[in-house]
Formats: sequence, C-alpha cells, structure tokens
Amino acid sequence: MDVQGIRAVTEAVRGEVRKAVVGQDAIIDLMLTSLLVGGHILLEGVPGTAKTLITRAFAAGLTLQFGRIQFTPDLMPGDVLGTNLFNFQTNSFILTKGPIFTQLLLADEINRTPPKTQAALLQAMNERTVTIDGKDYPLGDDFMVVATQNPIEQQGTYPLPEAQLDRFLLKLIIEHPSRDEECEIVWRHGHRTAMPRLEDFALKAVADSAILAQARDAVARIKLSEPLVEYIVDVCRATREHSSLEVGASTRAANMLASASRAFAVLQGRDFVIPDDIKFLALPVLRHRLTLSPSAEIEGLTPDRILREVIDQIPAPR
Repeated sequence: MDVQGIRAVTEAVRGEVRKAVVGQDAIIDLMLTSLLVGGHILLEGVPGTAKTLITRAFAAGLTLQFGRIQFTPDLMPGDVLGTNLFNFQTNSFILTKGPIFTQLLLADEINRTPPKTQAALLQAMNERTVTIDGKDYPLGDDFMVVATQNPIEQQGTYPLPEAQLDRFLLKLIIEHPSRDEECEIVWRHGHRTAMPRLEDFALKAVADSAILAQARDAVARIKLSEPLVEYIVDVCRATREHSSLEVGASTRAANMLASASRAFAVLQGRDFVIPDDIKFLALPVLRHRLTLSPSAEIEGLTPDRILREVIDQIPAPR
C-alpha cells in the first residue's frame, strides 16, 4: 500500500466520523495518526465535549471489535481482565474473559478507578497481552485503548501514574467548538437531551484489520532522515535538563514521537517527515510525560508552555 492508498483509507474513516461529529478535525486527524501506528490515546476534556461520541464514531468506521469499560471507584482488576471460574461439570477452571478482550477499548473516565485497577491495563497496553493466573492471553496487534478523563473534577479521582501515562502515544485536549460549530451542533442535536445514537447517522465500517496491517507496514517505511532523528532526541533530552521539570520525556517518548511523525506525514500526503511534523506532534506526544517541579506549579507553568519554549530554543534541521 502506498501513501495515496493510506490517505484514501483514512479519508474514508474521517468521512464516517464527520457524519456524527461536528468540528474537532485536528482531534480526528491525531486519532488517525495513532491508529496508523497502533498507539493508545488519552482524551481529556470537560464534560459535554463529545469525548465518548468521537470515540464511538471512530470505532464505527472500523471493523474492529469495540468494547467499553466504565471505570468506577469500586471496579476491581478481575472486572477488567476476567477470571478463572471452576466448572463443576467438567471439574476444571474455565476463563471468563473480561471486557479488555476486544480490539478497540474505550476506557471511560479512567481516572475514577483506584491505582490497583488502573494497573490492570499496564501489561495490555505495553505488550498487548494479558496474564491471568500465570497464563498469557494475546490481545492481537489491533488492540488499542482510547481512555477519557475529566480535568476539572478532582473529588473521587485517582491521577494516572507516570508509568501508565508513558504508555499513551497521545494526550489530546478536546476544547470547546467554535461558535459556528456549536450552532451547527445545536441545530443537529438540540432536539434531544441524550447522546445521539450512531444508528441515526448510518455509519459504516470502511477499514478492516487486513487494510490496517498493510497501512501500518507502509507507515513504518516512511523516510525519517538522520538529522530529524537527532532533532527528536535533542527535544526529548532538553526536557530532562529543563529546570522547571522534575521528570522529562523518556526514550520511549522519543520512539513514539518518531513513529507518530511518520504517520502524520502520510496524512499530509508525504512519504517523508519534515520538522513541522515533529513540532506539531511534540505537544500531544510529550505533554503527559512531563512532571513539573513544585516551583513551576506555583508559577503557573504548564507542560505545553515549557514544550513550546524547548521547541523554540532548539534549531530544527533544514
């Protein structure tokens, strides 16, 4: 599959999502970027910004099996992974699979469950495998997590640990739509109070596992020159040395930034990466991997502001 073939697939998926979602074009493009490299996504936004609708519409454009977990404070790891139950008729244990055994998993309000349950996703997100009672169960190459969280409600929430945040390829901030987009949303959906039903938009699956596998193989071959590799490494290393950060970007983050840049270049119709791809992706790929120092928090600094400073200070290759 060539660049034009991949673009045709992503345009078809984008078209299906837009049947249900107004605006949020940048978010959709970044979700497609993650899909092309098999990365996980963390969606953050205030209530009512269509986080769940975007994810469900995105899943409806694919033939992947879709699953959903509503994370709550009383959710246990076994509720996510599944458990072995004893069958008295066969005198043996039988695995009752949990909702994690799917391909595209919506982890709704992931920060509302305790760390013990959050940790149930760690192995699955990193290795695409689940271990239950010492036995490994593969989830497949298409396994992808799209998690949502609310940034403003702190009561009853549990912040995600750094190790788990580092496994998300992108952290996407969903902003309120523009005035014109909001008018269009109210015009379309203002006659009901519940979330729109996807059935009303006649969404259809336009990409299957085989097509996605071909697209990912092609994306992995996109050209990334040695100067751009050095640029990515320099950006990540600069975050580790920044005085306002206690924890900077990891080596995994550099790999993920390189991988995402290849996919984003394809979405722009190119078979090579340019510095602007890296600059655009630096914030969504790195923002959730940085830990501010106490003094930086007091000063009101944010990871995004620091990343912009780092990018401005490091000369990009020509």
